[in-house]
Amino acid sequence: MDKDAGTAILIAGPTASGKSRLAIELAQAVGGVIINTDSMQVYKELQVLTARPDAGEEAAAPHRLYGITSVAAPFSVGQWLELALAEATAARQAGQVPIFVGGTGLYFQALTEGMAEIPDIADDVRREARAKLIELGPAGLHSALAGLDPVMAERLMPTDGQRLVRAYEVITGTGVSLATWQQRPSTTPILPPPWHGFVLNWPREDLYQRCNDRLVAMLAQGALDEVAALAAMKLDPALPAMKALGVPDLIRLTRGEVEGEVALNAAQQATRRYAKRQMTWFRNKMCSWNGLNAQDSERLSEIIIPFIIKN
Repeated sequence: MDKDAGTAILIAGPTASGKSRLAIELAQAVGGVIINTDSMQVYKELQVLTARPDAGEEAAAPHRLYGITSVAAPFSVGQWLELALAEATAARQAGQVPIFVGGTGLYFQALTEGMAEIPDIADDVRREARAKLIELGPAGLHSALAGLDPVMAERLMPTDGQRLVRAYEVITGTGVSLATWQQRPSTTPILPPPWHGFVLNWPREDLYQRCNDRLVAMLAQGALDEVAALAAMKLDPALPAMKALGVPDLIRLTRGEVEGEVALNAAQQATRRYAKRQMTWFRNKMCSWNGLNAQDSERLSEIIIPFIIKN
């Protein structure tokens, strides 16, 4: 559809909200290319636990940036943004509609607003920050950060090791708070217009039930084997993939530290809490996007398509 090729579609939604199925319907209807906008679905080792599109789904429509890196390799928002913009350009040049789909608010923010220009942090500073996390634990690192950068310490949870490490390495490596860097105007490329953003909304209790059901289905699909293989890699527990939904709890199950029902309940609770945080992010950061009632699933593609055609 050449007349539609200039428009991009952005579909955000919490975990288990039905984004992937909608994206496939849209891609088939308008000649689109689906571009992953989920920070966990980039990892090739995490197929089941991240609900990455399976072979049948990938055959139904073109998919990009899924399973592109190893859980052991560093992968930043900046790396994703560069790849995502290249995929969008390629799709548009081919007369296709780029369809960005995922639940990572930070990816969508980088795509539409750009990124803070933070200087590269020296390797020794980054190693020191990770060593501090191992030595002190997340709560201890949070306390250490509070003495250096009280603004970021106030913003971050004492359990969020990865973000605490980032804030700590930035303040020690640059002498400037990450909060200050983030407030400075961005000069990084962003997705050129036109684009239309949509957020899938579910009633909270319905979404929570979908989260619970998804974890049960993942176990039936081999999630435990996937986690056991991940644990066997003996990776740094601070790596993002090691904190993916379900991973910490199911690793404890594979080690015999908890019973199956306990692990499942914990993973379900973590998933529900994450979905709640996602909904809060979308409500606060994407208030100008078009809200979609995900319960009206049979008509969602029909609702979105007119936004493309009229442009």
